[in-house]
Amino acid sequence: MKVIFLKDVKGKGKKGDVKNVSDGYARNYLLKNKLAEEANAGNMKALEAKQRKEDQQEQEEKEEAIALKDKLADLTVELKAKSGDGGRLFGSITSKQIAESLEKNYGYKIDKRKIELDQPIRALGYTTVPVKIIPEVSGSIKVHVSEQ
Repeated sequence: MKVIFLKDVKGKGKKGDVKNVSDGYARNYLLKNKLAEEANAGNMKALEAKQRKEDQQEQEEKEEAIALKDKLADLTVELKAKSGDGGRLFGSITSKQIAESLEKNYGYKIDKRKIELDQPIRALGYTTVPVKIIPEVSGSIKVHVSEQ
């Protein structure tokens, strides 16, 4: 029997897959527990429509991410910190501080986990910080740390 998986089933298929399984397994387990539905013409059309909608939504999300990447590339985040001799900061600038400054000063709400700062910034001056907006789109922000 041909079925469309509604949920991931370990060893059999992932959500949205169309596969042939034995009739007994389909009727007694998959259909009964609502893990899959029979792959008839109506259900196949519904699946195709759902996949088209998801693809369109994913494309729109990607376009928005690219637009955000371009906007972030043009701006410089200004942060102030206390420093000692030689421009060495007493504390450090973290991704959390950069994210808060972006939201407060520019209105861009970016999760601190998406700001890929290997080490906290510990010196005055300009630093380019990579930002992963979505898995396929990465950008960068210029951060300027100045004396308080």
